Amino acid sequence: MAVRAIFLAAVLGVASSAAFSVISAAGAAESVAAQPLAPPAEAGTVSFPTASAVRIGGDDKQTRFVMDFDRKVDLAAFTLANPYRVVVDMPQVTFHLPQNAGEKGRGLVKGFRYGLIMPGGSRIVLDAKGPVKIEKAFSMPAAEGQPARLVLDLVATDRESFLRTIALEKRGAHTSKRAPVTVKPYVDPLPMVIIDPGHGGIDNGTHGAGDISEKDIVLAFAKDLQAKLEASGKYRVMMTRSDDSFIPLTERVRFARSHSASLFISIHADALPKREGQAEGATVYTLSEHASDAEAAKLADDENKADVIAGVDLSAEPDDVANILVDLAQRETKTFSLQFAKAAVHDLKAVARLHKRPMKSAGFVVLKAPDVPSVLVELGYMSDKDDLSHLTSDAWRQRTAGALAQAVDAFFGPRLAGAGPRP
Repeated sequence: MAVRAIFLAAVLGVASSAAFSVISAAGAAESVAAQPLAPPAEAGTVSFPTASAVRIGGDDKQTRFVMDFDRKVDLAAFTLANPYRVVVDMPQVTFHLPQNAGEKGRGLVKGFRYGLIMPGGSRIVLDAKGPVKIEKAFSMPAAEGQPARLVLDLVATDRESFLRTIALEKRGAHTSKRAPVTVKPYVDPLPMVIIDPGHGGIDNGTHGAGDISEKDIVLAFAKDLQAKLEASGKYRVMMTRSDDSFIPLTERVRFARSHSASLFISIHADALPKREGQAEGATVYTLSEHASDAEAAKLADDENKADVIAGVDLSAEPDDVANILVDLAQRETKTFSLQFAKAAVHDLKAVARLHKRPMKSAGFVVLKAPDVPSVLVELGYMSDKDDLSHLTSDAWRQRTAGALAQAVDAFFGPRLAGAGPRP
């Protein structure tokens, strides 16, 4: 997929200015209990390196981060600002770490997260308490009964030096410049529907009881919706991701535009902290510079943080993003988005619980294509026991995906019956 090819160059092509030399890991404290290594892969399957334990030691001046593997891994490490982060990219690995690994840090590290950033590539993102310098970043093979290790040595620095280091890293990185978005000419008579399962890879989204991840629930639902739309023979259907990969928000928008999408449907599931009360039911969102209410504004803010969570350098976004913001005034696209949102609410209410205010609006980055009608569907609240039961039910997913497919039929019906769909 073109989007992933572009992102692969951006992620794995980053040059690190850190020295790659081998030193002893002695002195690394705060050990997290190791988990058993994964069993050997069956014949014919790909065996990825496995991470089995992690530990952080040090103080607010110097901190060491160590992760154990069953074999040596290559890595590239770099820093990002706003907020302060340290990013480590490596070939795809399997993480067998304790469930709460990364929730607490030590020294210069507030916490960290890890996961698949794309097929063939994994990433660790450390949240730093302030500006830091990567003094050393290296990996070493297993030796003398010790496992292979990935080691990061971080030291505190000032903001000016931190930003200067980032500027030098960017200057030395051999990353290809993204080509400007060009919309392909309209040829195929069938409308193109883009389904966007939210989150993915290193970005788990929200969680439900039993550590059920939003990214898994929305991907399963998106696949059901894709199957129903394709079975009708009325549409061409593509998904921004079809596996556990991370796709930046603006790349999702570019993907829809570059494929001349006639409709973009982003699938998510919400959660509400207990201290903020109780909420339930599905909600359909459209784009607005001014949120319809405080809850919508907070949700948009949370969803828009996906790129920060995954360690994306937001300062590198091209100028066409600014142009998109200017183009948001296009009345036709907003009108079509509202039309589909109304159709979706109408058909969903027959099979699913709806939020007390089922139609809302807010400034979601993923809805900002100026020429593609776009909605974001929150299927329900993973913090609500009944909603979570529905979200994890195959029968519920099938019914609800069917209702959303009916809404797509209702949206395109007049166009398919008349002069053809809107390209």
